[in-house]
Amino acid sequence: MIAPGPRGASSPAAERPGGVAPMLERAVVLHRGGKLAEARALYEQVLRRQPRNFDALHLLGTIMAQTGFRLEAVDLIGKAIAVQPRDASAHYNLGNVLRDLGRTEEAVASYDKALALNPRSAGAHCNRGNGLLDLGRPAEALASYEAALRLTPDYVRALVNSAVALLDLRRPEEALVFCDRVIALKPDHAKALNNRGNALRQLRRSGLALASFEQAIAASPDFAEAHCNHGNALLDLRRPSDAIASYDRAVALKPDYGDALWNKAAATLMMGDFAGGWRLYEARKQRREPVGRCPVPGPEWTGRETIAGKTLLVYFEQGLGDTIQFSRFIGLLEARGARVVFLVPTRLKRLLRSLSPSVELVVPSSAVPRFDYQVALLSLPFVLATRDEAAIPSTVPYLAAEPDRTAAWRRRLGDGGFKVGVAWQGNPLAETESGRAFPLAGLAPLAGLPGVRLVSLQKNDGLDQLPGLPPGMAVETPDGPIDEEDGFVDTAAIMMSLDLVVTADTSIAHLAGALGRPVWLALQHAAEWRWLLDRSDSPWYPTMRLFRQPSQNDWAGVFSAMTEVLAGRVRSS
Repeated sequence: MIAPGPRGASSPAAERPGGVAPMLERAVVLHRGGKLAEARALYEQVLRRQPRNFDALHLLGTIMAQTGFRLEAVDLIGKAIAVQPRDASAHYNLGNVLRDLGRTEEAVASYDKALALNPRSAGAHCNRGNGLLDLGRPAEALASYEAALRLTPDYVRALVNSAVALLDLRRPEEALVFCDRVIALKPDHAKALNNRGNALRQLRRSGLALASFEQAIAASPDFAEAHCNHGNALLDLRRPSDAIASYDRAVALKPDYGDALWNKAAATLMMGDFAGGWRLYEARKQRREPVGRCPVPGPEWTGRETIAGKTLLVYFEQGLGDTIQFSRFIGLLEARGARVVFLVPTRLKRLLRSLSPSVELVVPSSAVPRFDYQVALLSLPFVLATRDEAAIPSTVPYLAAEPDRTAAWRRRLGDGGFKVGVAWQGNPLAETESGRAFPLAGLAPLAGLPGVRLVSLQKNDGLDQLPGLPPGMAVETPDGPIDEEDGFVDTAAIMMSLDLVVTADTSIAHLAGALGRPVWLALQHAAEWRWLLDRSDSPWYPTMRLFRQPSQNDWAGVFSAMTEVLAGRVRSS
């Protein structure tokens, strides 16, 4: 917040003996000295004499913002701008207050006005970037930080937040450069050390990340976010019990810390503690970017209310794979006598028709019928008291491919060879994608087995790897459009003509498992909670086999193990 000196009087009375100029100067001295109550009293006294005094309006507005009266600050600074609309500092300060109020779009507009009047304000460029970062626009935020750094190359706040923007853009190597620039200026800068740890995690260098988070905590022991990230690094290193201790420290410092509670849920579930894990998993609704909140107002079903004869709205909340995986619980609701309305992603509606003929499927663009209760899809294990893996409804298949499409794809693929469908990458910008994707070329040993045909199930991201395959490795790409009408309808039909599916941890794995197809899942060393620890089978999908990296980033070990098993299977077939 800028607190400039007085600009001069708003009326001739300021220059006469007994005018407001001396009073205003005294108020500014008190303001800068931190004596806000005394300064406020003098600014108010000035305004009783001169209601349109720009400096008194503006500076009283900054005091109101500093003391937590932000709505009053917006009103006062707005009145100051009405008096002097070309004052850049007033627009800048208004932007700061609006951002504190969560009115971020308006804040960015105020910074734009400030910069139009004073393009050389590094602070306005930086805070504009902060607002854009709040709005989920990291590329634009980065451009604002660059503008600030051109004016002030060692501007620490702009350097720190440039790293944050680059991390949001999944550009960790560049983020590391900015972190190191800050640390060179301020070796104990906790936020820079924390960001450095996050960059190293994205680069799958978890041991170094852990050390960086420990440095951040040493520099700022009450830094809750650093404790939470320390837990994340421990989880990467397959140390869930230690991770939980870090999450607990984060929550002790910040009791409403939804992200730490949610991460603790992941660690708890990873260890197979379903009773505690599903309860903690409800904390996703209070994360910094919450998920699992109902888009339609209505009473929440907690599992205690009788739903026989009632209409229950179940709504999807996360990715396509999550929706496929947890849709299995719908049958338990119908078994309790509920009429289920299932709000599903538009892309999955056609596939999920096979779930149950009595479930009414609706999509976000359609009207939701009247219902008695609503519940989030991923809350069902909690409200249905799924306390151990024996309680997971694991009968497969619980989804089905369309018979006509299945027959058509069987003709197109033919009967020759041992057909292995492959998918190697999800959305590279997704937060959860880090470390899951594997290089398609890594499947070369499988492709080299006699009689094996690799058939691509990949769509969009990752297709650029097809032209660069090693000599002698072939991956068939099915002819014609795939899943253009609805998500997965063709992919499901193709899977029914395959002997095996080999996939990274993407929605393809869940689809194959839900269809009851043989599926091998290639997992990173510290896989997601749903795959538990040190298991080659899954309580979610009886036809799935898990192949885990022997050590971090060791995909070669995964495909060596797969090749050995597949060679035996091909011989026997």
